[in-house]
Amino acid sequence: MDESTPLDMQVTAPFGNFAEVRRAVDADLVGPVAAALKQWDPELAYAVRYVDTDPELADTAVFCAAYDVPAEASANCVVVAAKRGGETTLAAGVVLATTRLDVNKAVRGHLGARKASFAPMDTAVGESGMEYGGITPVGLPAHWPLLIDAAVAATPWVLIGSGRRRGKLILPGAALAALPGAVVLEGLAG
Repeated sequence: MDESTPLDMQVTAPFGNFAEVRRAVDADLVGPVAAALKQWDPELAYAVRYVDTDPELADTAVFCAAYDVPAEASANCVVVAAKRGGETTLAAGVVLATTRLDVNKAVRGHLGARKASFAPMDTAVGESGMEYGGITPVGLPAHWPLLIDAAVAATPWVLIGSGRRRGKLILPGAALAALPGAVVLEGLAG
């Protein structure tokens, strides 16, 4: 961490209207998310913001309106089940909230799957260790393919789930692209 930046300095969000903003490393995060942040370079980890939010407002459109967040700065992480030859591979796709994940062409084609679809909720929650409506690419199982749309990677600051329906993370899009196993793809979103 840059020694010229005191740790007790006021933490702010680059957008939105949040009553509480703090460093994600100081927040009570679900196990896999907290563990992933601990493995990051400290300077990058300290740049990640956590904003406390109402879980009843977690759905993207409602959230953006309630917290004054531009939809183009918000991203969704979608868990996909890709099948080929009797084998099912879970993967995650991250796209801006203004778009939709192209499961049938981009994801299926990249993974070389015969069929790809949204993973059942119970599977996504059970395998990720995160809550439905809050699944984030930070802390997903390392063996999952992680596909990041190029527009997300190019976003200066992007808001994503925190692993729970309550709260969100805000971090540079480039940080998502640098996650272990992440692949940045043009045209992942339709």
